[in-house]
Amino acid sequence: MMRYLLLLSFLLTIGCDKNSDGLNNDLIAADAGYAPEMLEEMVIMEVNSPQKSTPSKIIKTASIRFETNDLSTTHKRILKAIKEAQGYVQNDNAGTHSYGRTYQNLTVRIPTRNFDMALERISEGVAYFDERTISQEDVTAEFIDIDARLKAKRALEDRYLNLLSKAKNVKEMLEIERELSQIREEIEAKQGRLKYLQSQVSLSTLEIEFYKDEVTTQVTNSYGSKMVNALKSGWNGVSVFFLGLLHLWPFLILLGIGAFFMRRWIKKNKK
Repeated sequence: MMRYLLLLSFLLTIGCDKNSDGLNNDLIAADAGYAPEMLEEMVIMEVNSPQKSTPSKIIKTASIRFETNDLSTTHKRILKAIKEAQGYVQNDNAGTHSYGRTYQNLTVRIPTRNFDMALERISEGVAYFDERTISQEDVTAEFIDIDARLKAKRALEDRYLNLLSKAKNVKEMLEIERELSQIREEIEAKQGRLKYLQSQVSLSTLEIEFYKDEVTTQVTNSYGSKMVNALKSGWNGVSVFFLGLLHLWPFLILLGIGAFFMRRWIKKNKK
């Protein structure tokens, strides 16, 4: 209590020392009895006082990965468990790796009150987890601080709105509106962060991956089959050779004509 009295006395002193020329917090000091830059800290001190208590704000997340013999059955079982926990699937995708592994990934949001129950249901029948990570982040302090600063900004906004109605000239109005614009931007930013934290606290995130390794069966060919395949391959090779000669027929004709004249020239020289 003594701390608040000392702070108020100091603020009143500041308010009395202000002169009335220009805005620069003078109007607020005259209107409220203390400087506006101290209003935010006063509200924060009040909100964070020991008499005030806030329930713990915990963000829960988990990540699990395991192998299954039947992707379709496992997928249906997980979707059923999510529905029973009143959650929803945020992302669901499937694919196949180059080495033959078929997988499915799900990102699930579940009400925090049902998080443990949903995780237990989804884990039923899983003999071994490649990965099973559960984490908790306590954001109570951040939540309290943002909430306190948001209340302080709103109180400051109300004070500036009151001053706006008492502004004596255009210059004062423009300066007040500029301050109001900045305060409102800060309010929107803090509201957004507070909303995000509340969403993360109320809905836990669960990352699920399950997969199946496909076994490729290799069939050994009989000796007879190998012979037939070899004959087919040889015939295909001959066919390709003759087709290649057909593509080269102009060059073969030129080569023949050249050989004919070469033989005649050689015979003539011998004579």
